[in-house]
Amino acid sequence: MNAERPALADARLERYVALVLERNAVQNLTAARTPDAVFEHVRDSLSVVPYVREPFVDIGSGGGFPGIPIAIATSYRGVLVESVVKKARFLEEVVRELALPLEVRVGRAEDAGRAPELRERFASATARAVSSLPAVLELTIPFLSVGGLAVLQRGRLEARERTAAHDASIVLGATIEDDVALGGELDGRRIVLVRKVAPTGQRFPRRAGIPAKRPLCFEGGGDD
Repeated sequence: MNAERPALADARLERYVALVLERNAVQNLTAARTPDAVFEHVRDSLSVVPYVREPFVDIGSGGGFPGIPIAIATSYRGVLVESVVKKARFLEEVVRELALPLEVRVGRAEDAGRAPELRERFASATARAVSSLPAVLELTIPFLSVGGLAVLQRGRLEARERTAAHDASIVLGATIEDDVALGGELDGRRIVLVRKVAPTGQRFPRRAGIPAKRPLCFEGGGDD
């Protein structure tokens, strides 16, 4: 690890960074190829910890960001949803080695969000840089119990996407509660907090691929 960078507070976070780098050498988990680059993903993941409650669900976990760092930092119970089998197997290995209170669910979020054992069962839902914001809302809100919070890591939001997300949240039984800028407005990174206020209609999420292809309330969106 870079001697100029302080060690991570938990040895398991250091081990997780090492595991990501080891697997990344043979499998494309993330574009981050150096310890410092993976560390930045970990630090970014930890920025959501103050807003997350257990149990939580992480959508499109990929290499484990932000779900793995959240679980290490908090010991919260949660479910990681990942559709790519090889990535899901890596997540299972990390969960076992680090003894984390997590379950890995292999499959599409659209399908998992309709499963009775997962639908409206979580206090928090996280997602990091997955599709447009209206699409991410459709993939996360169905997992939340009423009163639960979607904690969504985003980049810069254009006015059109922001307006569509506001309208989509209403359709899904939620409301945008806050928009927290990280690193200043020039950075563009933010955490969008969306509170579920009513049960989500049974027609949501729509079938696999449709939320991303036709985001709710976005220009060109559809009702399939």
